[in-house]
Amino acid sequence: MVFSRMRASSGLPCAQADLDHVERIVTASGTSFARGMSILPPDRRQAMFAVYAFCRQVDDIADGDAGVADPMAALQEWHRRIDQLYEGVAADALDRILIVAIHRYQLQARDFHDVIDGMAMDCGAPIVAPDEATLDLYCDRVASAVGRLSVCVFGDSSDNARRVAYHLGRALQLTNILRDIAEDAGRGRLYLPAELLTRFDVPKNPQEALYAHGLDQVARILAERAKDHFREARNAMRLCDSTAMRPARMMAASYAPILSALEKRGWKTPDIAPKVCKPWRQLRTLAAYVK
Repeated sequence: MVFSRMRASSGLPCAQADLDHVERIVTASGTSFARGMSILPPDRRQAMFAVYAFCRQVDDIADGDAGVADPMAALQEWHRRIDQLYEGVAADALDRILIVAIHRYQLQARDFHDVIDGMAMDCGAPIVAPDEATLDLYCDRVASAVGRLSVCVFGDSSDNARRVAYHLGRALQLTNILRDIAEDAGRGRLYLPAELLTRFDVPKNPQEALYAHGLDQVARILAERAKDHFREARNAMRLCDSTAMRPARMMAASYAPILSALEKRGWKTPDIAPKVCKPWRQLRTLAAYVK
């Protein structure tokens, strides 16, 4: 592979224009991801930007924000595109950086495909009251699979690092689900498991579920599961390369106050935003995870 302009040796061996293009995708998303990845060395940060840009593009397709006529067909095209990356075939700047990241950090094709399959689950008819197995599969694909790619880029591809990805991905995704119940209902979605909804007499209609007496009990059970996953992720992190796990610890720390605030507010009024702890307390939580 030949590049006309190369970044400094501390970064990935990619054209500066390609790196800039991918970085623009990340910054245009408006998230704090770029700031969070600033703790990584340049080469790993650039690889994570490429992984994030991939996730952003397939997520936009699934959410209908990519302006494609047939989202499912566009996701299938991404399956083909991933296969081509592993044959060294690139179509654009993102592809070229992904190829370098794949080879440098031994990223697995199956994990990219799992992310795409997770986005496909959000295409077409909205997800409404999935069974427990389907919910867990969804969390694995849209969150833990991203984690499996990420820990390799962070610098640890051990079995314990994959355990971190497994548990932290589920913890973060369950927290997202618990935070976004009202927002998802507005889109006709309800990610809470059918078995728990039935157990606590919560209707499986997204809008009706918002005002059901048993919703608080359902959500608190899921919150306990999220806390269990956070705990298992932290236990696995202790067995991993400490430096490599710093970004994972930061992600866990950034979500801990959200889950705590949700539990404090409860789910009897899920349309009211929870009061997340003050910034200085967030910094204290972050320091406890990162040190």
